[in-house]
Amino acid sequence: MYSPPRPSRATRRRALPAGIVCGVLSAVLLALVAVGWTPLMSLDRTVAEALHRSAVAAPGAVRVNRVLTDWVWDPWTMRALIAVVVIALWRRGARVLAVRTAVTCVAASLLQQGIKAAVGRERPRWPDPVDSAQYAAFPSGHVMTATVSCGLLLWLLRLSGAASALWWAGAAVAVVSVTGVSFTRLYLGVHWLSDVLGGFLLGATAVAFCAAGHPGRRAGPGGAVPRL
Repeated sequence: MYSPPRPSRATRRRALPAGIVCGVLSAVLLALVAVGWTPLMSLDRTVAEALHRSAVAAPGAVRVNRVLTDWVWDPWTMRALIAVVVIALWRRGARVLAVRTAVTCVAASLLQQGIKAAVGRERPRWPDPVDSAQYAAFPSGHVMTATVSCGLLLWLLRLSGAASALWWAGAAVAVVSVTGVSFTRLYLGVHWLSDVLGGFLLGATAVAFCAAGHPGRRAGPGGAVPRL
């Protein structure tokens, strides 16, 4: 038995302007990073230096942050979680949503890599690094992937008609995850503040447009989510 998608047309209409706002802010931030706007670069450097000094003086905290960023909130951990959800949706008949969820994640990953290649921003460099990372800095792949994954899972929970308590619990986990992975990337000195913000805005844009494009109550059986 499948229930029709829960969100109203008003909810879906709110997703579109949210996506547009996040998209515009992402574009503005991208432009500022690309031209090396001095006030933003100065803020990035100030935050990075303060956190790096703290990290160098606290090897125990560094180990904890590395476990969190490399295992708990690693992009592949998030992708694996989404893959499980997509498979579950497909097997239970919600194939439109399974495809939409998978396509959104793949598109977000391609967008992330494309922007990294186009901007080519260097990561922070330290004489005494506490961690290392590959590829360009902007946007943060960890943060963007966490935002997309958590955002899609919350959307699917809402769409399924999940109990309010369950949705709010999921929202709390999502906030902790996105905030937490953002902090780990900054604390470990592998990203600038604007990289993290860019990852969040781009991820939020992808989720908002995914939700705005869903046909809602007019969807056929393949677009419904099993009730949780």
